Amino acid sequence: TVMSKVDKYFLNHPRSVGETYMEHQGFAVAVSLKLFIAATACLIHALVPALFERTASRIVRDVYFVTQKRRVP
Repeated sequence: TVMSKVDKYFLNHPRSVGETYMEHQGFAVAVSLKLFIAATACLIHALVPALFERTASRIVRDVYFVTQKRRVP
């Protein structure tokens, strides 16, 4: 049925981590933006090694810790 598809593709995972669809979407968008910034810093660092020496690794580490803290046991 349509509702079972909606549950499967949009609601089951957010529920499994204790969030609404919108809460989960907001978190995922925030993580995506942080990783985009990290990727951009890394690209700039590849071109000019003196710039953003630790930015990408710091952002990735921070994102990792935030995502691990929210894991459901």
